[in-house]
Amino acid sequence: MTRNFRLLSVALLLYCFGARAQVSVIGELSNDKDANPGERYEGVITVRNDATEPQEVKVYQTDYMFFRDGTNNYAEPGTVLRSNAKWISFSPSFTIVPPQSTVNINYTVTVPQDAPTNKLAGSYWSMLMVEGIAKGSAESAANKDPKKAQMGIRQTIRYGIQIATHIAQTGTKKINFMDTKLLPNENGKRILQIDIENSGELWIRPEVYVELFDDKGVSKGKFPGVRYRLYPGTSIRQMIDLSSVGSGTYKAIVVVDAGGEDVYGAEYTLKF
Repeated sequence: MTRNFRLLSVALLLYCFGARAQVSVIGELSNDKDANPGERYEGVITVRNDATEPQEVKVYQTDYMFFRDGTNNYAEPGTVLRSNAKWISFSPSFTIVPPQSTVNINYTVTVPQDAPTNKLAGSYWSMLMVEGIAKGSAESAANKDPKKAQMGIRQTIRYGIQIATHIAQTGTKKINFMDTKLLPNENGKRILQIDIENSGELWIRPEVYVELFDDKGVSKGKFPGVRYRLYPGTSIRQMIDLSSVGSGTYKAIVVVDAGGEDVYGAEYTLKF
């Protein structure tokens, strides 16, 4: 499952905010492109307004990392080691989407030339954030009536579009099994927790599964995980349900299939 994100934040404000922005992004929330050093390519993000009145939208950049404990890091653009944020230009950074209409955000990625001290290899990425601006908020260009100011809560919806550049025919794939443990039986569930890190140079979206064998070497089945997007330096947590297997001692083969010949495995003994 591709990691697509619609981010939600809540803040207390000292005004009445009016109607919430009702905008959405049409299409995929992750845009991948194989490119060579020195190459330039373009893309389009389409923003839709389903409301019956105009909606203000702002667009800005962040870097992006995520980790096995569920934390996400939206750092300043260009600060993450493999950020491509400085390669990207986009326009507009602010727009008003008419009712029942769409507006395009155009972006251009200019991949740097290789340099003796900076040879590009593997995957580089960052995010373009598309955020609706609440009517009457401090950021809104619409007129605000100070006489109606009051304490309120603003709900802001942001769409994060991942812009990933993969340097063609370069980079290595590598997986690190960080931690694996059988969680205590709760509510009738038996869960195998597997933490996986991408320690290579290329993004992957691997198939992950566990195959169990009993003490006679007979397979008790394959138990799939979820296909997550993994960038270099990021990590994810797989929670694989083994509740259907009876009590006993088993050999567990954990497989991470990143495509082609890039298949990784680890073996564990489980007793439950």
